[in-house]
This record gives sequence, structure tokens and C-alpha cells, in this order.
Amino acid sequence: MTSSTRYAASPYREAASPYAEALGRVPVRRAELPLLGGMTRYWDYGDPDAATTLVLVHGFRGDHHGLEPVVAQLGGDLRLISPDLPGFGESTPLTERDHDIDGYSAWLRAFVSGLELSGRVVLLGHSFGSIVVAATLAEGSGAAPVARPDAVVLVNPIGQPALAGPRGVLTRLAIFYYWLAAVLPERLGFALLRNRIIVRVMSEAMAKTRDRSLRAWIHGQHDSYFSAFSDRRVVLQAFRASVAHDVREYAARIPEPTLLVAAVDDDITPIAAERVLRGLFPDARLVEIDGVGHLIHYEKPVEAARAIEAFLAERAAAEHGATGPDAGDRGTTDREGRA
Repeated sequence: MTSSTRYAASPYREAASPYAEALGRVPVRRAELPLLGGMTRYWDYGDPDAATTLVLVHGFRGDHHGLEPVVAQLGGDLRLISPDLPGFGESTPLTERDHDIDGYSAWLRAFVSGLELSGRVVLLGHSFGSIVVAATLAEGSGAAPVARPDAVVLVNPIGQPALAGPRGVLTRLAIFYYWLAAVLPERLGFALLRNRIIVRVMSEAMAKTRDRSLRAWIHGQHDSYFSAFSDRRVVLQAFRASVAHDVREYAARIPEPTLLVAAVDDDITPIAAERVLRGLFPDARLVEIDGVGHLIHYEKPVEAARAIEAFLAERAAAEHGATGPDAGDRGTTDREGRA
């Protein structure tokens, strides 16, 4: 399947995006890099000469579209680079590595190196992307060295094993679903993975908003992009990676200042686990957002962007020797209200 045919039609696809106007004001350029036997497509938003660049890593079965609502709020004086993970969206699969945590970590190291960035660099990972970013920075034995970022942002970080979450039973059902997709004949397994009814059930379960128009738009995003993967092998390998690892494994080995943007009502990692996760990092701040679950990027991008901007401002102040209660704070928690 080519990247141009991966995107699915959706009865919700015409639902108006509440973020379209803001996103339309952000300049964007599309580019690609050959990495580890595959071609990585990426979108380069904002000011190409900005002093600070954020490299964004999206979640499982998503692509760069998922983080665009946050990009829309952050454009300003930042540069934001958002690739499609190998095998998802418009990026082709890796041929030199498997699509597991080691493979994705090697890919992210190569991607950041290939960008040849200057100035301040921040790595941001959402959901499964939080595991990829954390694993990349933890640098296991034998791994190629990674250029250290100036700071790290993890949105909806996976802070405990998926089976231990509030909806662990749903994770078990998901494991059975992906196991069945693996043992069925290729065509049937691929069709099951792209089944629109199953995608809709997932979307309904994860969305917390009661705003009907926003909910319709979220369903349209999942209908259109959640099945934009290259083949069965890629998605099955990535799923196994997503449930076999979590950020706790790597937190203690990440010395960079880290912002955790967590949801109070997250069904995958409960907020209590996120508070524990914060304490595992040498230098971390936790921002808790009320009234949202695992879809902060869709339902509360304004609040997420506000937290990221405040964190970056604090880091800039700390680098310039500023003093005060917020400069270089370690191990703190902030709470965003129900906006």
C-alpha cells in the first residue's frame, strides 16, 4: 500500500476542526530524509530560523496530523519538526531495523542527527512517542550516541505497564485483537486492523469531551489517520513495543529538564502513576490537566501549549541566570483547570 492510499474516507472527515484557523497561520514546509532503509517524511512548521526547535514524536497508529492542534498553538517564534514514524502516515517502513523500541530509538537518533539542528533543541513525545523519546535518551548499551537535547516534553506519558491501567481489561482485549490480526491470513488480518467499527469503539472510549462537534472531529481524525500504516508487520511490531515498555524504565537515565503533561482522567496511565513517574526523573515538572483523558492533543491543546511555553520560558530564564521561585524548579506539580 502506498502512502497516498493509506488515508481512509470518513463520514466525520468533513467535521470542522476547531484548530484550523490557528494552524493556517503557521508556515509549513514538507521534507524527507532517507533513514535506516526507509524514507521518513516530516513537516517543518514555524520560523526556520527560530532559536528553539521542537522535534515531535507522535503516538501509536497516528501520524503528524495528531499533534497539529498543539503545533497550531505553538507556532509563534518556535520551529516545530513533526515526522511520521516509520511505517505510518507517509513514512515508509525501516528495512534495516525492526519496528520495536530499539529500532525506533535508532531511527530517532538518526533523524535528529540528519536534521543538523542548531540552537536550542527540545524533544517532545506523545503517548507511545513518550516511550520512544525516553528510550532514545536513555541510551542502552551498544546504542549509537544521541545528541543531547536541551529539554524534554512528554505529553500523556506512558508511566506504567498498559495492563495495569484503569482499563487494563481493554488492553487485554487489544492484545487479543492484535494477536488475532497476526494469526489470520494476511488479507483478513490487514482488514481486521483497519476495521472501522473497531476504530470507532476505540475513539468513543478515549474521547472525554461532551462537545458534540469536537467529538465528531476527533472521530474523523481517527477514521482518517488511525489506519494509515504500511502493513500488518509494522503495526504488530509497534503494538508489541507499546505494551512491553513504559517510560519508568528510562526516566532515571534522562538528566535533561523534563516536562510531563498528564491528564487527570487518563485511562491508560492514571494520574497517581504519573505523579510517581515524575519522581523517577532527576529533574522533572508535572502539569496535570483536568477534564481530559489520553487525547490531550485533541481536546486540550491550548492548555498543553500553555504548559510547554511556560516550561520553555523557565528554561530560558534559568539559562540566563534568572532567580525566583520558578527558575529551575525541580519535582513540582502544576494543575490546569477545566478550561
